[in-house]
Amino acid sequence: MAQRIVLIVLDSAGVGELPDAAKYGDKGANTIGHILDSMPEDFSLPNLKMLGLYKVLNRETNLTGGEISGCYGKMAAQSPAKDTTAGHWEMAGIVLDKPFPVYPYGFPTEIIKEFEDLTGTKIIGNKAASGTEIIKELGELHQKTGFPIVYTSADSVFQIAAHEETFGLEKLYKICETARSILKGDNAVGRVIARPFTGTPGNYARTANRKDYALNPPENTVLDKIKNSGGRVTAVGKIEDIFNGRGISESIHAKGNLNGIEVTISEIKKPVSGKTLLFTNLVDFDMLWGHRRDIVSYAGALKEFDGFLPEILRSLASDDILIITADHGCDPSYTAHTDHTREYVPLLVYGKNLKRNADLGVRTSMADIAASIADIFALEAMKNGKSFKSLIM
Repeated sequence: MAQRIVLIVLDSAGVGELPDAAKYGDKGANTIGHILDSMPEDFSLPNLKMLGLYKVLNRETNLTGGEISGCYGKMAAQSPAKDTTAGHWEMAGIVLDKPFPVYPYGFPTEIIKEFEDLTGTKIIGNKAASGTEIIKELGELHQKTGFPIVYTSADSVFQIAAHEETFGLEKLYKICETARSILKGDNAVGRVIARPFTGTPGNYARTANRKDYALNPPENTVLDKIKNSGGRVTAVGKIEDIFNGRGISESIHAKGNLNGIEVTISEIKKPVSGKTLLFTNLVDFDMLWGHRRDIVSYAGALKEFDGFLPEILRSLASDDILIITADHGCDPSYTAHTDHTREYVPLLVYGKNLKRNADLGVRTSMADIAASIADIFALEAMKNGKSFKSLIM
């Protein structure tokens, strides 16, 4: 029986529109598929292909069945949402009944007034905007006035941008904590996000010191079950923020994809005893290239991850299980908007003693990951999801 499961989330790497995508304004979206379509013919992701990614995408491949070394399928989002928190919570076992609130026209006056009263500062912005564009638009005014920039997007987020040097990073974090305390009940957004930046007018750039303040999960996740049973959950990247620290034994806040991959490999190489979940999020796919609709850079990042896969696979112990997935889509070719896209996510599973070329089918919920982890670790069954353990063992 497996002692360790390594769960890697390629943030936003969707594999095709969900049946209800049109309701979200995302008809035809296909993040990885459209990236492959946009690249030269000689571009490929050979190691992800070997795990079954191209099978999931229904693409022609010259690999024979015997050369597919992974188990593969795709999963739908059962929660009525397409954001980071909902996606990660679902793969950990929580299916939302209703989406988190969104504010496409900015936040209500009463929220802004309470925030200003409690923080002792006025704000600027208060609209839906691209993070890079709003600091370009309001960064200079922010530095002149000292007023933080508040903005949102199509996702359930209350974002605050401020200059690291002239406003201060700790001050930014403190007012984000204040915002989190205000945003509850009907206004309980999925995340409050600190968006620090540096530079001068015309040359502003966001830094890696972003910090997310999520809601507490409303019920126990598979992370809680592992930790409460005496097991260990190591979070890499923004996982700790997404779960507000719940069910996590140790957190490593990686600085970008490359560092996240290196940290993950380093953790895999460590010996383990007892049930262990290593849970990694690689956020740059979404934050740097999906939302910015940068197809070429997104493709390059997928290629970079693909290049590290052989080392990841070699580093796995004989009974380790690797799961690669995503939390939603963010199709960089989609021009109707710059937000997440409602898509299936890949399910690629590999272990040195697991089945090869096993089709896991189209799963109805990302909660199948939580159900399978609980099943593999012989924990109490999850309320949501259906285990695929029997299909991979």
